[in-house]
Amino acid sequence: MVRALVIGSAASVVAMLAGWPLLALLERLGVGKAISDDGPDSHQAKAGTPTMGGLLILGAILAVTAPTNLAGRLSILLPLTAMGAAGLLGFADDLLTLQGRERSGGHGRLGFALKEAALVVIGVAVGLVLYYSLEERTVQVPYFDSRELGAAAVVAIAVVVVVSTTSAAAVTDGLDGLLAGVMALAFAAYGVIAFVQEQPFLALFCFTVVGAIIGFLWHNAHPAQLFMGDTGALALGVGLATVALMTGWWLVLPVVGVVLVVEALSNVAQIGSYRLTGRRVLKMAPVHHHFELLGWSEPQVVLRFWLIGAVGAMLGLALVLTD
Repeated sequence: MVRALVIGSAASVVAMLAGWPLLALLERLGVGKAISDDGPDSHQAKAGTPTMGGLLILGAILAVTAPTNLAGRLSILLPLTAMGAAGLLGFADDLLTLQGRERSGGHGRLGFALKEAALVVIGVAVGLVLYYSLEERTVQVPYFDSRELGAAAVVAIAVVVVVSTTSAAAVTDGLDGLLAGVMALAFAAYGVIAFVQEQPFLALFCFTVVGAIIGFLWHNAHPAQLFMGDTGALALGVGLATVALMTGWWLVLPVVGVVLVVEALSNVAQIGSYRLTGRRVLKMAPVHHHFELLGWSEPQVVLRFWLIGAVGAMLGLALVLTD
């Protein structure tokens, strides 16, 4: 665990220091995000803020993982590759959300169906590798023994966990530092779970991700100088899902990632209510915007959601450690 914490700290320094040259490059390239009209009017002031900060997170993870956690530990290639694939998908989507795209013939974000289909493919690949290469075929159930699953069940579960977690992460990424903090807490929880399971390499990977997120937060803290974009949101969502599947404790993921669940359900509730009754249950969805419109400042929303995320992480660990 000491080694994981030290290397995670190194990842935070790498990400923080690399953030300044990346910011300079993105500004020089004019990679500024266009802000959707669907959000609060106050967010229009953020237009032009450099995006694709997920490149910073992924770069720091790769830079630290390659020399410290790959030799003889090829299982770590699974979360690393899955995050890279999702990051590429997010990068393509981010390219379509830049300021000026509408003036140069752009047509907005990648289609929902296309992104979901790509995430399904990633989920299938994760499931196949889990079952056939890593021989991870069990589900851990709190207060009960583990249960072994067949290939079809492992793949199907992997698809559901990957798609749902990643979609929820994308929805949550709407305020400065919100998703980053929530994800840092969740990865830290799974780092502890992996350590308890005597999977030190996976624990090291989790804390490397935590460190990279902390370094990114230096530049993403309100008022953000850099957004992670879908490059980071999709990569972190897929990474968290993959890590949860590798531990077998994916059933506690909704508890550890309670903020992600609430954010995603708030969107579903808002859309469902409007289509069924013509009325909205929230002032604006997802729910973090609802609290902004109630008068909470952006830092208040973010900090309070982090606190909820911390409680969820502790409860998730409690469920695992009482097994």
